[in-house]
Amino acid sequence: MNVTTMVSIGILAAVFIGAGITIWRENRKKKKFFLRFIRKNWGKVPNREYTYEAFESISHFARRREDRGFFIDDITWNDLDMDRIFMLMNQTVSSCGEDYLYYTLRSPEFDRAALEEKHRLADYFASHTEEREQVQILLGHVGKTAGMSVSDYIYQLQNVPRQPVFKYIAAALFSLVSIVMIPIQPMVGVLMILVAMMMNMVIFIKTKGDTEMYLNCFQCVLNIVKVSEEFGKLNLPVIAEYTKKMKETGSKFKNFRRGSFLVTTNGAVSTGFDDAILSYLKMLFHLDMIKFDHMLREIEGKQEYIEILMEQIGAVDSAIAIASFREYLPYYCRAQWTGGDRAALEVHDLYHPILDNPVANSISVNGGVLVTGSNASGKSTFLKNIAINSILAQTIDTAVATSYKAPFLKIMTSMALTDSLENGESYYIVEIKSLKRILDEAAKGAPLLCIIDEVLRGTNTIERISASSQILKQLYAPQVLCFAATHDIELSYLLEHDYENYHFEEEVRDGQVLFSYELKHDRASTRNAIKLLEIMDYPKNVVEQARAQAADFEENGVWTLC
Repeated sequence: MNVTTMVSIGILAAVFIGAGITIWRENRKKKKFFLRFIRKNWGKVPNREYTYEAFESISHFARRREDRGFFIDDITWNDLDMDRIFMLMNQTVSSCGEDYLYYTLRSPEFDRAALEEKHRLADYFASHTEEREQVQILLGHVGKTAGMSVSDYIYQLQNVPRQPVFKYIAAALFSLVSIVMIPIQPMVGVLMILVAMMMNMVIFIKTKGDTEMYLNCFQCVLNIVKVSEEFGKLNLPVIAEYTKKMKETGSKFKNFRRGSFLVTTNGAVSTGFDDAILSYLKMLFHLDMIKFDHMLREIEGKQEYIEILMEQIGAVDSAIAIASFREYLPYYCRAQWTGGDRAALEVHDLYHPILDNPVANSISVNGGVLVTGSNASGKSTFLKNIAINSILAQTIDTAVATSYKAPFLKIMTSMALTDSLENGESYYIVEIKSLKRILDEAAKGAPLLCIIDEVLRGTNTIERISASSQILKQLYAPQVLCFAATHDIELSYLLEHDYENYHFEEEVRDGQVLFSYELKHDRASTRNAIKLLEIMDYPKNVVEQARAQAADFEENGVWTLC
């Protein structure tokens, strides 16, 4: 071996060693940064902004599973502002995790074992920091996709247009023949290689635009399969069942993974020398498109296996997010599940997880509840608390209270409704449709928690009170827990044999309205609407005449305009 050869080998070896050290240092730097990130955010509110499109995409995984059991419908979800609850706890580090967490919050459990399993994982990760961080580092390799959720990328694979692969093979053979011709017929070979390069460049650029989305889909699948394989190496007994299922399912993608580097890259930007060489080889021989066709055939019919891997990864990642959410809460409890012939609810020190310095309330009921009080006194927030608490208890085994006792309940609300311009429906039509869906669900006989805010506010007083009383009376049933808020004090008398009365009240002091937000037994006994007009400096004659008109109606039962 001469000196020139030895020097050449030495230079190549140095290049490869240098590249290896650079890659190792970059990976180490990324790992340190990621560790700082997850440690800083543990037990905190996630600092993340969502676009409408990104949030909508996260919901698609759940919506594809709506028919698997009772699902929190859009009216209830929006009434309770559950998007904010999801964002409050979304400390997941993978797209699989955030998709699964959203699905979890929309799919209440009716099985104690399922909730016990979620608690088991969350409780373990809460108390085993080193193991949790190991798992999160691994989950981070799945990553979060921008713009589209991982489930959307996966489902895009069902729509991949099939391209005739023979044209890529023919173009690759032409390039190969051109190279072979160079030592035989140099001029002809060079001319052929120039033609091949121009032709293949055009094909490469056109094909890249057509397949880029699907290459991203392949990358998502590869990340999921690779992480599933790596999970088995952690040797954590707490997730043994999950890793076993990942290993069994991931083995079905061996052929799909083989040679996948020809199609995908591990980084968002390829800047290395080896990446440049590989790009030229792809362009000249269409290695990526030939392999793309092979991978596409390998993945056909394996959608259910990809979903299994997504669910296993998502369950682990979301369990860590639940543990972080529990760490953030001032206090929480696990539910005590009850049974019996009549639905009952007992909750102590209930608070809203989003509010700063919330006022906690307690209640114990086994039938209907009617809540009265003025605007802004706390009625709606309390009702939302009841529903949110029930959802959290039945989805993540975490009640935002010191104690919670109830049966497994379906949860439905009719609260923050608006008229529907696109459907040409008035507020009243929207409202009665919303209430009808609750009545239909109640008729099925399964335990139901329904929350109604201001029943039939979209119509006149006489018909509102008469219709509202009958709707609420219909919802007074052994397996139904109905909570309703109203300004119509008449309802508290009409329904006093079926519905227990509670109220919130305010105090007017020194020209200010003070709210305690404390739930009190019995119906509201104070009225301050006209007093508030006075405080807000309404014209004196408006206030005095309104007060006189109200007094006249109370005495005579007939409205007269003063």
